Amino acid sequence: MPIDNFLMRSPQDIDNTIVVGGLTPLTTIDYPGELAAVIFMQGCPWSCGYCQNTDLLPRKNENNIPWSYVLALLEKRKGLLDAVVFSGGEPTLQSGLESAIQQVKAMGFKIGLHTAGIYPDRLKQVLPLTDWVGLDMKSAKADYEKITGVKDSGEKAWKSARAIIDSGVTYEFRTTVHPDMLDKQQLSTLVNELTDLGAENYVIQHCVTTSCLDESKRVVTSPKLELAVVNQFRDKFSSFEIRNFSSS
Repeated sequence: MPIDNFLMRSPQDIDNTIVVGGLTPLTTIDYPGELAAVIFMQGCPWSCGYCQNTDLLPRKNENNIPWSYVLALLEKRKGLLDAVVFSGGEPTLQSGLESAIQQVKAMGFKIGLHTAGIYPDRLKQVLPLTDWVGLDMKSAKADYEKITGVKDSGEKAWKSARAIIDSGVTYEFRTTVHPDMLDKQQLSTLVNELTDLGAENYVIQHCVTTSCLDESKRVVTSPKLELAVVNQFRDKFSSFEIRNFSSS
């Protein structure tokens, strides 16, 4: 669809094709180096046991935010914010994501996208509109179903990873480590697969377990992966970051 047609679409039209489940007016951590707002898109077809955003998993909830409200808030924040991040849930679940991004981009904001790569074809459609993408890489390809609960989820995620690298868009691949779901050997396999793919930017972050979707994962019974274990992967990437790991 031509850009002019995107911009001519009314907020009401877009309300029929996206569902917004939440909105953060200001953040310094969701788009590296930029002040941003975050739009949380409602719905995700995966059921990762360590998921923190459980309210965003259903396709709809009682507190959905109209797209017109989102645009009104962003209009007031022109000149105050650098970027807007589309997060979730899973943003690429939404058929109107491309239209929504185009409208926000036309307001002068940089566009960030958080995704698990669940819908690689829709991701490819919106990549040219983005300035930065954060892709959750949950495990080595063969182990994906154990985390997501969905068959062939690894194929989709790795297809999305390939598309992001090929697009030339600035990106961050990141893995949340819940030690009961991703051990040292599985993480090592994942890192090797990422380097084989040509990934250069990678973040490993420890899981916050207080509100996991799977209640049995809210208490970590196995030892935490130590910082030394994670740190050994540093030389494999041009950019490597460790988040929220203790030195114990």
